[in-house]
Order: sequence, then C-alpha cells, then structure tokens
Amino acid sequence: MSMVLPLEAPQSLTEQAVRQLRRDIIATELPPGASLSEATLSAAMGLGKAPIRAALARLADEGLVAALPRRGWVVSLVTIRDIHEVFDLRLLLEPEAARRAAGRVDAEHLKRLDAVCAAGYQPGNGDSAIDFLEANRRFHVTVAELSGNARLARQLGRLLDESTRMLVMGLMRRDRSGEMAHEHEELIAALALGRAEEAARIMHEQVDASRRMVLAALTSPELGISV
Repeated sequence: MSMVLPLEAPQSLTEQAVRQLRRDIIATELPPGASLSEATLSAAMGLGKAPIRAALARLADEGLVAALPRRGWVVSLVTIRDIHEVFDLRLLLEPEAARRAAGRVDAEHLKRLDAVCAAGYQPGNGDSAIDFLEANRRFHVTVAELSGNARLARQLGRLLDESTRMLVMGLMRRDRSGEMAHEHEELIAALALGRAEEAARIMHEQVDASRRMVLAALTSPELGISV
C-alpha cells in the first residue's frame, strides 16, 4: 500500500526558511554579492537542505538570489538599473492606487499605521531600519488595497519588497523618518477628503524622493554599487 506523505511540515519549514532568508537579505545582513551555501545555511538555521533549497528557489523567483551552476547561490546585486526599474514601476502604479483610494479610506487605520512609521529608526541599525520600512510597506500596501484592485495591491507588495532592500542601504546612512511622516500626514488628509489628484501628486513626490535618496546614498564614494 502506498504511503501518502504529510505536506504540512515540509511547507512550514520552507516558509520558515523563506521568511528568515528574505529578512536577512532585505536587512543586508546577507549583503549583495554574498555567496550562499545550502549546507552552511542548513546548519546555521537548524533546517534540512530540502527546505533551504526550496526557499532559495522561491527567493530566486523574487529576484533576491541567483543560482550559480555548480557553485551554489549568491545574493543578487543591486544595480543602478534595478533601482530605476523598481522605482519607475512604483511611480506608474502607486499614484494611480492613491488616486483610486481617495474617498474610500479608513483614515484612522492609516493614522495608526503612520504612527508606527513616525516612530522612526536608528541609522546604522539594520533591524531598526527594516522594522521601520516594514511598517512603511504596510502603509503603502493598505493604500493600494483601498484602491479596490487586489492584483494592483499584490504587484505593489512585490515591488515594495524589492525596494525595501534598496531603502535599507540608503536609510542606514540617513534618517529620513521625519520627512516620511510628514508626507504620510499630507497623504492621509488628501485620501480622507477624497482629493484624488492631490493624493496622486503626494504619492508621486514621496516615491520619487525615496528613489533620489537611494541613488544619492548608494552611489556615494564610500558605498558604490554596480551599474
């Protein structure tokens, strides 16, 4: 008689590995260009090689790692082109999401999320920066969800995951929490009052400011990136 193998345990172990590796990569604890060994990761995380391999494959689909034939895996580099492509897409999608969300907003919910963002972070502290940016991600995804288009919200979620790693590297060098809190306050007001074009404009300015901050930080002589 054939045996049906339980699926829940391997899936949960893979999810555990995905969450931990994604966070380490986004927080740049595993920096761009770092080599990744399945055996080393398995020992460090206390997991078997199978969930580690499955997690790395998932992260490769997200563009965070790349497979090297016969050499294992490597954390994907961040290039100038990557930054422009990710933020170009955000500039196309997020202002439209804000425009559609105007007048449909639970302002109190957004204010609660914004309060977490306004708490700020400590420049130079990776954990502090990623916690701040995860709160900021929730804020932006919530706005997209309020647009009424679930696919738009999912796509923006993936873009925000990509841009978070870029933002961590930028925010480690400069505290921008005060500026972002002010931008959120203006955006919440425009959304709550149903001012669609104003909300779209503020969102565009906020995303563009983030791109300029990332480019300024990552192209400095002290911390160059690939072109």
